[in-house]
Amino acid sequence: MVTGFTRIMLDTSSTDMAGSSLDEVIACPECDALYHARMPEEGARLVCKRCHHVLIAPQKDAYLHVVSLALTTLFLMGGAIYFPFLGISAAGFENKTSVLKTVMAFLDEGFTVALSIFVAAFIIMIPAIRSILVIYVILPLMMGRKPAPYARTAFRVSEDLRPWSMAEIFIIGCAVALVKIVAYGKVEIGPAFWLFIVLVIVTVLQDISMDRWSIWKALERRS
Repeated sequence: MVTGFTRIMLDTSSTDMAGSSLDEVIACPECDALYHARMPEEGARLVCKRCHHVLIAPQKDAYLHVVSLALTTLFLMGGAIYFPFLGISAAGFENKTSVLKTVMAFLDEGFTVALSIFVAAFIIMIPAIRSILVIYVILPLMMGRKPAPYARTAFRVSEDLRPWSMAEIFIIGCAVALVKIVAYGKVEIGPAFWLFIVLVIVTVLQDISMDRWSIWKALERRS
């Protein structure tokens, strides 16, 4: 549980939901339980009674936090793909490479082209696109303005892309591979490796800070 929050268990029944409009209902994304949606006080969070998933958690300056973290993600991504990621030296030979160089190296022919596209999409392009879409949607709301054109579509796309953002899977895979590589030579971890770790942490914090129900409601009210 996040310090400073009050947990409020939601409860309902199929009878209570009868006659409720869609605007008054919220579904738990984990267990599909339905509840009457209501905005809690600042500092409180509404939690599913069945699976304890957080449904609504308004925070002070939440928009500012999310936009700041999204911008941080973009800056970290730029450094993570440009700076050296790993270096290895064995038998008098030494080589250092970055994520960008690795992706470009696979642009040869055959299945390696597809591999290069998938690597670039899942660990670089999709996380960057998600951050750009989040900034596009939330920045006008943060400034108290009318939502940007097609903001609801942009936010929906960013949410659909969330399962395909795999920077954390990439880091875990690299960590597993390092265990085997160290047996063949001296391995040097570059700054981009640590930037990717920070990137994963920032992405998690961004997802935690984002109250999706509140954003959808704000987009509906101001449209």
